[in-house]
Amino acid sequence: MRGEIMNTDGSAIIPTMRYRDASAAITWLERVLGFEAHLVVPGAADGDIAHAQLTLGSGMIMLGSARDDEYGALVKPPADRASVLTQSAYVVVADIDAHYAHAKAAGVEIVMDLAEQVHGGKLYSCRDPEGQLWNIGSYNPWSETS
Repeated sequence: MRGEIMNTDGSAIIPTMRYRDASAAITWLERVLGFEAHLVVPGAADGDIAHAQLTLGSGMIMLGSARDDEYGALVKPPADRASVLTQSAYVVVADIDAHYAHAKAAGVEIVMDLAEQVHGGKLYSCRDPEGQLWNIGSYNPWSETS
């Protein structure tokens, strides 16, 4: 049986990730990519984040500090900034040229330069300070006119 999707106000698929320094990751995601903190739950240790929810438009990501627990045995931050990853997030933005210029000015590590895509729109890819891969594009796969 295929599960029925719960009706939400945003996306029913929410990427989750762990960071060594989740507080710094939240600051970077807000400053560079434009996310807003929706909920941040401090962890037991000073500076740790037990759970955080960040929103961008109708999208959301959840993150927390890397730790040795049941979920931490399954999900870890990249080993280094050049690690090959098995998943990455795609963020749709209205003004890709301005977003790219902002990222470049902020000193973000761009790993794929801004370029037109064969399926439509433009895209660039960058790494955050801990090596997570972020794909930023103007192509909106939800729109029939994309």
